Amino acid sequence: MKTVLTYGTFDLFHIGHLNMLKRLKEKGERLIVGVSTDEFNALKGKRPIVPFEQRIEIVRSIRYVDEAIPEMTWGQKRSDIAKYDVNVFGIGEDWKGRFDDLEDLVEVFYLPRTSGISTTEMKRVLSEFDERHVESLKNTLDTLSQIVKELS
Repeated sequence: MKTVLTYGTFDLFHIGHLNMLKRLKEKGERLIVGVSTDEFNALKGKRPIVPFEQRIEIVRSIRYVDEAIPEMTWGQKRSDIAKYDVNVFGIGEDWKGRFDDLEDLVEVFYLPRTSGISTTEMKRVLSEFDERHVESLKNTLDTLSQIVKELS
């Protein structure tokens, strides 16, 4: 049985994540997905919006995924490859070249991204929305405050 392994944070799960998992499943009969824990993300300088337990449950629920496991360290990839008898390691092309050192154990390939969608971009847009929303609310409160002063 050909086993495929990948890792990710899978925060704000979107169609790009689903496309990646579907393409990875096509590379073998079994797909194992490592989901980065909140603690590991903190070490990487990332701060997910969705908590780990919810992210891993979402990934476990995807029909292409046979097993979801916690990813807690960079070094766990080699031990997971042995533990789960992995033949193929795949990950998004934004990591291109980063895991070539695993080629002594498995076939490594990098998947192209789904155009027009990324978690980073979603977070950026949400952040800008929040800033605009706060500024709009502040302006409204200032206007109301001015009206109250004039009516007093």
